[in-house]
Amino acid sequence: MVLASILIIISIVILYYGAEFSLEDSEIIGKKIGLSPLMIGMLLVGFGTSLPEFFVGHIAGVQSKAGIAVGSLVGSNIANMFLILGLSGLLTSMSLSGKGIKKQLIIHFLLGLVLIFVLKQDNLNVLTASPLIVICGVYLFLLLDDFKKTGQEIHKEEISFNPNVIFLKLVGGFGMLYLGGELLVKGGTDLCLALGVREYIVSAIFIAFGTSFPELVTSIMAAKKKKESDLIVGNIIGSNLFNCAFILGSLGIYNIKISGNYFYEMIAISFGAGLLLVLNILNKPFNKYGGIVFLLSYMAMIWVWIK
Repeated sequence: MVLASILIIISIVILYYGAEFSLEDSEIIGKKIGLSPLMIGMLLVGFGTSLPEFFVGHIAGVQSKAGIAVGSLVGSNIANMFLILGLSGLLTSMSLSGKGIKKQLIIHFLLGLVLIFVLKQDNLNVLTASPLIVICGVYLFLLLDDFKKTGQEIHKEEISFNPNVIFLKLVGGFGMLYLGGELLVKGGTDLCLALGVREYIVSAIFIAFGTSFPELVTSIMAAKKKKESDLIVGNIIGSNLFNCAFILGSLGIYNIKISGNYFYEMIAISFGAGLLLVLNILNKPFNKYGGIVFLLSYMAMIWVWIK
């Protein structure tokens, strides 16, 4: 058990630095081509911080470890929303009425409803996962549409960078993400065997936290420095959509058998996404009160998983 725990810690460190290498260059490219903070958060940072989940999910899918594949993605979305956004809300008040964010919040809410349907199926295959891919397609279309409408208004930053260095860092970052994903799946599997618990439980709590670590660091640092809240909210929404729309949807190629009841997880995800949408409609910020509600919700989910 000790060796498995050490393996998990090492894999999280590797995943973190792998995501950092990939993320830093993605932000540079985003600013260079004139993306807004919300766009950088949703598209580049959101996708970049979801890379650990992508590698872990597909490695688990190839190895037919359904509990780890589904648990890491669903658990990561719950950690992203309730833990990370909750902590960020305690540190700074975040506006949810920024330009272009309402459509993304609606898609984020619809994702929760689609997940209810998908995870009630017996198998995750190309057919049953297709609604998730559709959600991802709609999300990317909206981002592209917003970029076309606002692209001329955004000042492109004059940033000098070496394309060769960026390429090497991206390749190195992806390599670290793959290695970290392999080690995390192995460590998580070994820990399950040592503790005698289901793969899903360890995956939803520990592996999900590990793969959500880049989102946690990115959001907390932005909140502490009082950076634009669009970057924080965009990071969480973008990461959640990539996690359970693109990544979980793409796992359909492995024809994974879905076992277990995800009722509480789906209620939690729909509740969190719905609350963010309501705050947007009411033109209210997500502040410390919302942060407390979200952190209590995360604690409730942990209790549900371990009881």
